[in-house]
Amino acid sequence: MKRVCVFCASSSGTDPEVTATTVEFGRLLADRGIELVYGGGAVGLMGLIADTVIEAGGTVTGVIPRDLFTREIAHRGITNLEEVASMHERKARMYELSDAFVALPGGFGTLDELAETLTWSQVGIHDKPIGVLDVGGFWRPLLQFFDNAVERSLLKQSNRRLLVSADTPKAMLDALASYRPIREPKWIGSDVV
Repeated sequence: MKRVCVFCASSSGTDPEVTATTVEFGRLLADRGIELVYGGGAVGLMGLIADTVIEAGGTVTGVIPRDLFTREIAHRGITNLEEVASMHERKARMYELSDAFVALPGGFGTLDELAETLTWSQVGIHDKPIGVLDVGGFWRPLLQFFDNAVERSLLKQSNRRLLVSADTPKAMLDALASYRPIREPKWIGSDVV
């Protein structure tokens, strides 16, 4: 695993545990020689993790849509900054560059990136590991949502296992490293492959 894409908030939030875990995760990426791929912003948790990886001697690639963010929001202090035309192009490029994906706490954008990555895995577009770093139970309601979908036969249990979760940065990277792709049809009650 050479590159991990991190989805996270462009806001800093108010939870000191989230801030501390973001810093810990950034340092761990740099210590393990794993390049950070992220959305290219200089603000919020996005800026914090990029700054942390750079300060710890790591490598950071950011991918940012040129029409959505002003030059002041793009992080000019990272190793590589790619400007793309749209949010769709941004996500596709981040997916292309990365070996694994991790969602830290965030809002709509983080959820969008996580959901699309999971969907692409479910339908066989990629088989890369995907995880949520469940800082202080942040992702617990979403994990319960997925478990509920399994109980109601709206999501296969095997596809539910496409998303791993961990409470600490070390446990997250270990879970991603030990992940084995799941090859099973997405559709429930169907012979469609």
